[in-house]
Amino acid sequence: MSNWQPYNRGRSIGVKGSEGSKIVRDEEHPLGARMTIKQGQDYVSVSCAISGKIDHTRFFKEMRAAEKEYSTMQKEMTRVIGAISSAKAADIKVWEAISGFVSRFP
Repeated sequence: MSNWQPYNRGRSIGVKGSEGSKIVRDEEHPLGARMTIKQGQDYVSVSCAISGKIDHTRFFKEMRAAEKEYSTMQKEMTRVIGAISSAKAADIKVWEAISGFVSRFP
């Protein structure tokens, strides 16, 4: 079962960012993570954030590729969140999990 839920009850969908992109998918995890897909004029981005730990964005040329990677990234983000919640904030395991995520999804 996934603990990911629509961010802000889905109210962010369709909102345009300062760079002109539009939010098309936006979810949060109760342990402090958020993932967002934005559609720009010439790109699609997938952003992953864990409060106080990571803010990582990837760019794609088409929505289909972004959506596929989003699903894979979300599964891995769930593992990273688990590592963070089960370790002390300064624990090397936290930073190994984050580093592994960024390396896997450059």
